[in-house]
Amino acid sequence: MCNRRGFTLAELLISLSILGAIATFTIPKIITSQATSKYNAIAKESAAMVSEAYQLYQLQNTVSSTAGVEQLTPFMNYIATDSSTIIDDKQTGGTYTCGGGSANYCLRLHNGGILRYGRSVTYNFGGTNATDVVWFDIDPDGTTDGTTNGPGKAVEFYLYYNGKITTRGYVTNPALDPPWFSW
Repeated sequence: MCNRRGFTLAELLISLSILGAIATFTIPKIITSQATSKYNAIAKESAAMVSEAYQLYQLQNTVSSTAGVEQLTPFMNYIATDSSTIIDDKQTGGTYTCGGGSANYCLRLHNGGILRYGRSVTYNFGGTNATDVVWFDIDPDGTTDGTTNGPGKAVEFYLYYNGKITTRGYVTNPALDPPWFSW
């Protein structure tokens, strides 16, 4: 006589309900972690692109106080200029419409993000000291979520005249950097 033992239906249902409860709590964290990693990678890659463009610009030109991000665009890798997309501002901010004013010129990047920068005397280095900066924002998902504090908010970078790059949150207030961003 063969004595087979197995799981009862009740034991299987209890096991499946435990696995379901575990999945309910872990899957959203995994998805959030993936989005955070993606946004962080897009922001860092975009900042590195601007930094490299600045270095290339320096090799071919004398950088003056009137230079800004606009002079770096020929050295950047982007798909197209964008004049109509609505994107996120940084943490606690609202939205921006690309093409809507002197501070809202946007480049659609190959990595899915949008780089926003200003084009006027106000947005140039303004001097030749190591502390003089130009700024640009990176919206990693290239869209707006309609909130002031949420995933995909833009991160604002400062490019210093000496080539150093930081975020605005690093310089003035860490709360201005989105929670997904870290160096």
